[in-house]
Amino acid sequence: MTPRADPLTVEVVELIGTVVARYYEEYEHAAAEHSLTGAQARVLRLLAHEPMPMRRIAASLKCEPSNVTGIVDRLESRGLVERRPDPADRRVKLAAPTEAGRATAQRLRDSLDFAREPLGELSVAERALLKELLQRMLGMTPE
Repeated sequence: MTPRADPLTVEVVELIGTVVARYYEEYEHAAAEHSLTGAQARVLRLLAHEPMPMRRIAASLKCEPSNVTGIVDRLESRGLVERRPDPADRRVKLAAPTEAGRATAQRLRDSLDFAREPLGELSVAERALLKELLQRMLGMTPE
């Protein structure tokens, strides 16, 4: 049997799809509680890790740079994001979270209980194995 026809593989794929759908549903709900759209929350989450140019944000979110510009404009008008020159290339503008943006991103992250609660029921070894398996599925080198 090919992996596609294997009933276990089909079941795992369906379970992953269910987890992803529930995660996005919870993420959209959490974003709305912070008066953000899901897209705004995702941009703020990305920027909480490091400032980045619009094109890189667009590539990460798999959308058009013009969409990101509008999202960053709205976040900037709320004082959550600012544009600043890239120290490596002053022609490039980086979007970066403000202190309020970092705090909002942290509150948003803290409010996402959907994944945290079920994962808390797994042992440390089970969570480590799940992390490794997901990294392998994504073509990443497990840490």
